[in-house]
Amino acid sequence: MIYIYNDFGGTHTTSLAAAYHLKLLKPPSRMLTKEEILAVPFFNKLTKKDAGKIIFHGVDDEGHSVYTLGRRSSKLVVPALKNICLLLQNRDQLEERIIFSNTSPTVPLAMTLGGFFSRGLGIDFIGVPLLVKGAQQCCDHIYQLVENTKQIAKDTTEEKIITLENENFQA
Repeated sequence: MIYIYNDFGGTHTTSLAAAYHLKLLKPPSRMLTKEEILAVPFFNKLTKKDAGKIIFHGVDDEGHSVYTLGRRSSKLVVPALKNICLLLQNRDQLEERIIFSNTSPTVPLAMTLGGFFSRGLGIDFIGVPLLVKGAQQCCDHIYQLVENTKQIAKDTTEEKIITLENENFQA
């Protein structure tokens, strides 16, 4: 099985989701520290040039690959990828199930502004503190989104490609 967490930039909530999925971050029983957040692989590291790249984060404890994707403002990226995967599966060239999970609904305003200042304008002294605050605000939602994604993947055995919009995890 392949998990692909996706959102606009692919570097904040998706990186946190991948870290929770891979158990690099523990379930949120307390607020994450600035150091824990900034140590998450790829967190606030990707640029506009990385948009559309499927980035490997690791293999989970069940042997499933975990990736992230920044799709920018295009709502067509995930449906196009889903159709390519279905095409490959229909030709027996892809046997793994794929789960696309949208982390965008978990993004709080602080993270949106932080990403704009840090990634968009390169003003880290304003953006990074906002990103940390935003990550602290949404870590519970992201953790629950990841757990829900994994549960749906286990429970849904008929579909080979699953797309989750996750509207019920809004920040």
